[in-house]
Amino acid sequence: MTATSLPIPHDSGSASGTPANRPIRVLLVDDQPIVGKSVRDMLSGESDIEFRYCPDPAAAIDLANEFRPTVILQDLVMPDVDGLLLVKFFRANPATRDVPLVVLSSKEEPVIKARAFALGANDYLVKLPDKLEVIARIRYHSRGYIALLERNEAYHSLAESQRELAAEVRQAARYVQSLLPPKLGSGAVTIDWKFVPSTQLAGDMFGYLWLDPDHLAIYLLDVSGHGVGSSLLAVSAANVISAKSLPNTDPRDPGQVITRLNDVFQMDRQDGKYFTIWYGVYHASARRLAYCNAGHPPALLWSAGQLHQLEADGPGVGMMPEMPYDTRTIDVAADARLLVYSDGVFEIEKPDGQMWQFGDFIERITPELTQEGLIERHLSFSRIIRGGDVLGDDFSMVEARFLPPVAAEETKGESRRRKKATAQDATGSG
Repeated sequence: MTATSLPIPHDSGSASGTPANRPIRVLLVDDQPIVGKSVRDMLSGESDIEFRYCPDPAAAIDLANEFRPTVILQDLVMPDVDGLLLVKFFRANPATRDVPLVVLSSKEEPVIKARAFALGANDYLVKLPDKLEVIARIRYHSRGYIALLERNEAYHSLAESQRELAAEVRQAARYVQSLLPPKLGSGAVTIDWKFVPSTQLAGDMFGYLWLDPDHLAIYLLDVSGHGVGSSLLAVSAANVISAKSLPNTDPRDPGQVITRLNDVFQMDRQDGKYFTIWYGVYHASARRLAYCNAGHPPALLWSAGQLHQLEADGPGVGMMPEMPYDTRTIDVAADARLLVYSDGVFEIEKPDGQMWQFGDFIERITPELTQEGLIERHLSFSRIIRGGDVLGDDFSMVEARFLPPVAAEETKGESRRRKKATAQDATGSG
């Protein structure tokens, strides 16, 4: 036997609130043509319902895959294929696994009902019930299934959008990392750093540059919020600082620099975003550090056996117009160390929901300031505290070591020797 199609005319609208692009589709599997005609007659006045009749249970799966029903009506007693076995086949078939299945039976037997429900049937009718009941159950089960399809589509669409956004964030993170300066391994100041972007990509950015042979500028800023917008603002601010393009500003005066940044980057012109920043200038011959802090976590200076917290002078850049920022200074002893960082290195949420506090960070980091490998050890510790490798915020940490004159000359000499040896190796290999 072959499947017989009994289409019901339908318009583009929906009598029951079902979306026009999601018609109700009823597949009846029953070997008795009289049952097929009876159901067709019941549905003949329902303009939003499509009907397909299959008298051959062996062809039911293929027809269902092609027709895509929103509800299946199925007899239990049919030749060649046991009705309960067909229920099991429908549930094993990917295209019909979630389609509501209403069993039709000539008898109301509790044992048969229990077996049908155990195999995955959604409903049980003793055939043939009243027309109103048939239509009501078809609409009820179809609405639920159509809602499931729409939820699944929305989920898949959201998941795809999230994948695309994650790809954009990874690309933005790579761009940010490409702008970070090379580490300094020789000279009067050596600098090490670590930048680990979070999954959301925050707005961390840092840099350093010799303004002249005697003045080294170091800065680290953190834009409010997360995402590509925050990252782009961080890049824009860093470009302005690195290019020394602020008008009527001495880049060796941290207070002037941040005051001008505040004029340029007012948050009402930056989509409501502002940023905190620590900006310092080391005067090498005088061994003095000038700095200004706009709402940023205090930089830590370990000098002459003492820890100095270089606190904030004012609010974040962009929060208050025409805000003057002052420059502060501090002496820098031989072999002193400076640690500049973002709040992502200490605002860490533990697995139990508790936050690691700034005081805990200071207590832990203080004895580390005189040791090598400080940054990597703290990153490892942060991941332990977090309970995983993925951090909730950008991790940015810059460590500057101010060498005494003799050590500085030794590092310069070692650097020159390495370059000479590399050049000789290249010549010899050629």
